[in-house]
Amino acid sequence: MAEEEAKPLTYIPEVILKKRKSTEVLALRRKDQLEQRKFGYKKNKHESIKKPEEFIKEFRSKELDLIRLKHRVKRKRPAALLTPKSKLLFIIRIQGKNDMHPAVRKTLYSLRLRKIFSAVFVKVNAGVIEKLQRVEPYVTYGYPNLKNVRELIYKKGHAKIDKRRVPLTDNNIIEQALGKYGIICIEDMVNEIANVGPHFKEVTAFLCPFILSKPEGVLRGSKTVYKEGGDTGNREDEINELISKMN
Repeated sequence: MAEEEAKPLTYIPEVILKKRKSTEVLALRRKDQLEQRKFGYKKNKHESIKKPEEFIKEFRSKELDLIRLKHRVKRKRPAALLTPKSKLLFIIRIQGKNDMHPAVRKTLYSLRLRKIFSAVFVKVNAGVIEKLQRVEPYVTYGYPNLKNVRELIYKKGHAKIDKRRVPLTDNNIIEQALGKYGIICIEDMVNEIANVGPHFKEVTAFLCPFILSKPEGVLRGSKTVYKEGGDTGNREDEINELISKMN
């Protein structure tokens, strides 16, 4: 039998070869990325799972926070706040929530202090004093002067409009919301808050909580009261020094 003639090699254009090679490279790259994502997901999932002892530690910390809260409430109300130098207080939240009991968090939220370094103006009364006793390890407060009231509102003031934070750059915004109370500009708001006027509640409700800057080298994270060398609690007039560093 005669040897079969060798079939000629099929010619494949160079363009097709290059495209096939690039497709293979892309497929390998995608496979590698998929494996990395799977590995990363498993790693993160593993790292996010808390150990039993971590849960126990967190639970005990929160229970201890609740016990301390009850002790603070049972104590006699601070004499400095029973006879305040001013009806106006400025409260700054300076601690986080890692070991915070839900009851303490609820009180902080009722003061509108949801974030660390958020701050609000409040009128001194029995209800505010009671709340301050509950959250004392997480806040510091005192009597702001007129200069700081003005600077806070001008520099950090935002209005709450349709659940959004809107900067106070236009007096028309103020007049539309507070004009019926005779308050039509930022300076009117300053005077109403500084003097704790008859429409103090409406003005502070119109203002969003202030978001202050973290002061460098001032707060040490201590839950000891300020008068005993710590960070928290009543600073009285000395709150103005802290406000200036956070404004």
